Amino acid sequence: MRFLKARDWDPYKAQKMLVDCLNWRVQNEIDNILSKPIVPADLYRAVRDSQLIGLSGYSREGLPVFAIGVGLSTFDKASVHYYVQSHIQINEYRERIVLPSASEKQGRPITTCIKVLDMTGLKLSALNQIKLLTIISSIDDLNYPEKTNTYYIVNAPYIFSACWKVVKPLLQERTRRKIQVLPGCGRDELLTIMDYSSLPHFCRREGSGSSRHSESGSENCYSLDHPFHQGLYNHIKQQARLREAVEPIKQGSFHVDFPVPPDDEVEIAKTIESELHKFENGNDV
Repeated sequence: MRFLKARDWDPYKAQKMLVDCLNWRVQNEIDNILSKPIVPADLYRAVRDSQLIGLSGYSREGLPVFAIGVGLSTFDKASVHYYVQSHIQINEYRERIVLPSASEKQGRPITTCIKVLDMTGLKLSALNQIKLLTIISSIDDLNYPEKTNTYYIVNAPYIFSACWKVVKPLLQERTRRKIQVLPGCGRDELLTIMDYSSLPHFCRREGSGSSRHSESGSENCYSLDHPFHQGLYNHIKQQARLREAVEPIKQGSFHVDFPVPPDDEVEIAKTIESELHKFENGNDV
């Protein structure tokens, strides 16, 4: 059903997309990725500190709420392959652990999540990250389609607003309907669908931002000390121990073939680059 939705109900395109996805999983051993820890531990902590994502809680309907620090993620502490590995591991942990657990708790299937994207700190340096973000976006679109119910964008600076104006018309209507740009930190709007305890830390008060150090580890869902990341990290270590009897843990990243981005994503990336270059040339930010 997800693949049909992603291909506008065209059964032939949906079948090709599904087969391509299955081939990608087999060729890249994605089923084993949760037994491939990023080691040493200091490197994993550095990845977590520069790729800001975490599970802040659940909506009142039981959907997991993922917080993503778009503006303050620097992706500069490790190679691209480590960030891609980490991203896929979070996707797989969501599919195998988080969503089944939410479904059991709610007594019905929970198959999608909510994402709150914090744009605090978005700068022209984002130009350096467009290639990596396009790779991650392509992996999600081609292999994990229709897994996000709604994207909420908060703390959006002017640079985002300018880019959004030119990108929005390029998005498919199905995708456009899922994106909501909220005023300020979005606290009041988000409190209509989730309890305060599930709000990402950067939405709890105006101007709080998504600082990596503004909250304790148990409250800041980006932190490796947060229960979500501790659960993920311990799960990967446990799976790795089970596989160690078969093959020793290797140093180095788990290399995944990067998909060729769809044409529409390439166009969007070029449009964002062009808009950011306009700011750069005009010294507006």
